[in-house]
Amino acid sequence: MKFTFNTDLHKQIKIIVYLFLFTLAVTIFLSGGLSALEDFSVDQQLTLGLLVFAVYLWIAAPIPTGASSFLILALMLLLNLADTVEEVLAGFLSPAIYFILLLSIISHVLVKVGLDQVVSRFLIRCSRGGIRFIIIGLPLFVLISPIILPSAVARFKILFPLIQNMNYLYGFAEKSIFQKYSLYIIGMLNQNVTTVIFTGGGFPILASQLIRDYNIADLGWVEWFIMIAPPLWLGSIFMVLFVWYYLKMTMPDEKITTFLNKEKDINEERGEVFSTKFWFVLVSFFLMIIVWIVTDQEKVPLLLPPMLLVAFYAIPKIGLVTNRMLRDYDWENFLLLGASFSLGLLLESNGTAEALANLLIGFIPEGTSIVIKVVIIALIVFVLRFFFIVPSSAIVVIFPIVISYSELIGIPPIQLAFLVVMIIGGMMILPIHTTTTYLAYGTGIFSRREQYVFGMLTSILFVIIAILSVFFYW
Repeated sequence: MKFTFNTDLHKQIKIIVYLFLFTLAVTIFLSGGLSALEDFSVDQQLTLGLLVFAVYLWIAAPIPTGASSFLILALMLLLNLADTVEEVLAGFLSPAIYFILLLSIISHVLVKVGLDQVVSRFLIRCSRGGIRFIIIGLPLFVLISPIILPSAVARFKILFPLIQNMNYLYGFAEKSIFQKYSLYIIGMLNQNVTTVIFTGGGFPILASQLIRDYNIADLGWVEWFIMIAPPLWLGSIFMVLFVWYYLKMTMPDEKITTFLNKEKDINEERGEVFSTKFWFVLVSFFLMIIVWIVTDQEKVPLLLPPMLLVAFYAIPKIGLVTNRMLRDYDWENFLLLGASFSLGLLLESNGTAEALANLLIGFIPEGTSIVIKVVIIALIVFVLRFFFIVPSSAIVVIFPIVISYSELIGIPPIQLAFLVVMIIGGMMILPIHTTTTYLAYGTGIFSRREQYVFGMLTSILFVIIAILSVFFYW
C-alpha cells in the first residue's frame, strides 16, 4: 500500500532521521569517541556505515523503496562485503518473505469471496444488542481476528466503515467517545495483536523466521501462541480500559446511550445465501490452519499448505487468484524485506552485530544485576525501534544485535528474542510507526494529543510487560 504523507508527517520523518544520526553520534562519543570504532574491523566499519545509510533510506525515502533496496544490495558488492551475487541475494531465500506474499494473496481471496461482509453483518447484528455490547465485544473480536484474517490493514479497512456506520446508528456526534475508542481498537490494538500468532501478518512471520534462522527455537503455531498471547492480551486489556476511561474523563459532556435509534438505517442485507466458493474458501482456509497446528514443521514445511492453497484457488474453475492479483502485490515491500534480510545476515556473518552489541553494552555498568541489564537492553531496543518506520525492517536489523547479548549477559536467547518481538510490535508513538496507526491518525478523528498519549503509553506498557515476561513467563 502506498501513502502520500502530509507536511506534518514529512516533518516527523525528518525529525526521526536527525534524531537517529544524533543518537548514533552521542553513542559513539559516550563509548569513547571514534576510538571506539577501532575495535571494529574494516569490513565491520563499512557494514556499520551501510547500516546507517540503509536506515536513512528506509526512513527518509529520498528515492523509491525498490531502487533503494537495489542500491543497498549493490553497495554490498562495491564495498567487497560479499564475495558473490548469491551471497548478496541470500536474504531473498528467506521463507518469511514468501510466506508474507502467500498470506497476502490468501487474505485478498478471503475478502474477494465476501468474508468482509460476514464480519460486517456479524458486528451490525451485535450492535442491536446495545452499545455496551459493542464496547466490550469489539476489542474481544479484534483480539482473535488475526486467526481469521491475517492482514491488519485488511481488518482495518473492513472495520472502519462499520465503526462510522454504528456511530451514526447510535446518533453520536462526529469524533465521539465511541468513535475514538473504536478507532483505537481497530488502529493501534489491531496492529499490536497481529503478533498473537506467527501467521497473523508480515511482522510475526519475520520474527518467527528469525528465531528459526538463528537456531533459537523451532516453534509451532500453538507454541508461539502460548508464548506471546497471554502477556500481549493482558497489556491490550489494560490499554482498552485506559483509553475508555481517559476519553470519558476528557470528554465529560458526552453521554453514552444504551438504546438503538430505530429511525436510522444501517443498510443490513437480510437472508443472503453465501456462494459455494465462499464455503469452499473458508473451509480450506481453516483446514490450512489445522494443518499448521497438528503437523510437525520438519515433516510438513510451513510454506507448503499456503503454496498449495494459492495454486488451488487459481484453478480456472475457481479463478480466485489471477495474474492481476499477483501484479498488484506490493513488490516494493518485497524488495525492501529481501534487502533487509541480506543486510541482517551480513551483520551477523561478519561479526558487526556482535561488535555493535559489545559497543552498546558499555552503557551497562559492571557488576549490575541481571534485572538492570535486561532493563537497559530493553531501552536500547526501544530507542533503536523508534528510528524505524517499518517494524519488519526494524526487527531484521535489531534482532541480531540483541541476540548477541545472550552470551554476554547470560540470558537464554529465547527470552531476548521475545523481548525484541514484544517491544518492536508495541511501538506506535508516531503515526508512521505502523500502517494501521497511520491510517487511524489520517482519519482526523484522533487529536494529536490523543495519538501521542495512546501511542506513548502503549509503547511504554509493552516494554514493561516484555521485561516482566523475561523473568516471570518466558
